[in-house]
Amino acid sequence: MTIRTDSDGEITVVTIDRPQLRNAVDTATADALFSAFVAFDRDPARKVAVLTGAGGAFCAGFDLAHAASGAVGEAWFAEHDLDPSFDGTDDRPRKGPMGPTRLTLSKPVIAAIAGPAVAGGMELALWCDMRVMEEGAYMGVYCRRWGVPLIDGGTVRLPRIVGHGRAMDLILTGRKVEAAECLSIGLANRVCAEGEALDTALELAREIARFPQACLRADRASALRQWSLDMPRALASEWKSSRAFGSEGVEGARRFASGKGRGGDFGEI
Repeated sequence: MTIRTDSDGEITVVTIDRPQLRNAVDTATADALFSAFVAFDRDPARKVAVLTGAGGAFCAGFDLAHAASGAVGEAWFAEHDLDPSFDGTDDRPRKGPMGPTRLTLSKPVIAAIAGPAVAGGMELALWCDMRVMEEGAYMGVYCRRWGVPLIDGGTVRLPRIVGHGRAMDLILTGRKVEAAECLSIGLANRVCAEGEALDTALELAREIARFPQACLRADRASALRQWSLDMPRALASEWKSSRAFGSEGVEGARRFASGKGRGGDFGEI
């Protein structure tokens, strides 16, 4: 198996397990990643997922040796082609070349990054909602050297995360971006000590999982939808989240009125 899926309470941990190739993704691995995240999103017992890699590497991108062997031909391109009806939702799941990169999940995913997250591996990390990097981890559009384009959302998500100017720097030069710089430009959300990416990501996932989930997912979905909407439509879309108030907010207000959470305390909610 090239993918391992484990549970930690309400958290799903998906591990790319090809350490001999720095977790480069071939077609079978991409299929397994896609299936793992569709299953995660459809399981009501799962609240947050963590994506990581085995053996001290996150992912070195698409397996170019596999591609050079003839695995990437006309049939592969046809399988991954997108038509104008594509809307990014799970009603018509579409695999990306790296697997789940065209899925819009209803629940958050955190990348736990050790070592390289480069080329398609960087695109997988960008697909996640948050990124935790070890101090020695790094990103980069390393496929720039080989004439391989970013086709798993990299040219779309990177500018939205770090801004257009910084994104063009990284896309055009393909240079190595170490963890400290990733944190400074917003590409990483947390930087931790070596060997602690998974534990740090799991701690973050548990924090997210303990909040009322309908409200959290509604806010997350609104933040994702707003990119394609003008301000009036974005505000109208956001108002749909008010439905979560009836299911969770009223009870939350009662807990606050009883004395919990005063002074910004997140400990007993």
